[in-house]
Amino acid sequence: MEITLMLNGKKITANVEADTILLDFLRSKGCLSVKRGCETSGCGLCTVLMDGKPILSCSTLAVRADGHEIFTLEGLRDEASDFVDFIADQGADQCGFCNPGMVMNTIALLRENPDPTDDQIRAFLAGNLCRCSGYDGQLRGIRNYLNSRNI
Repeated sequence: MEITLMLNGKKITANVEADTILLDFLRSKGCLSVKRGCETSGCGLCTVLMDGKPILSCSTLAVRADGHEIFTLEGLRDEASDFVDFIADQGADQCGFCNPGMVMNTIALLRENPDPTDDQIRAFLAGNLCRCSGYDGQLRGIRNYLNSRNI
């Protein structure tokens, strides 16, 4: 099947099998920040933005992206660089495996709500599995970033 989509700001047309999952398609296009984790939609490692909303690419067929705009971390590095150092300062990127999914969901959160409460931050990050940090570091880092912007 032929699909056409915008990937990180570039128009792409490709042929895919009907059962190709979006995660595999994106990785084949060089988007290595999209990681394979649980493959059951439970860890958030494969999070990408489709038309500005976070989705799990491990449970989305590539054909569903036809006609849509997809962003991965590769296409959002500038936006992510605003706050990732704040998260790292809290020691919340110990192994780094969950970082792309956490960053993608944080970008989606801050686009939707530029001044979220701690509970709203927790709700957006709830779908991301992190086995190293316990999530408090990510929350503190995002909160510190938000506080730095309000000065």
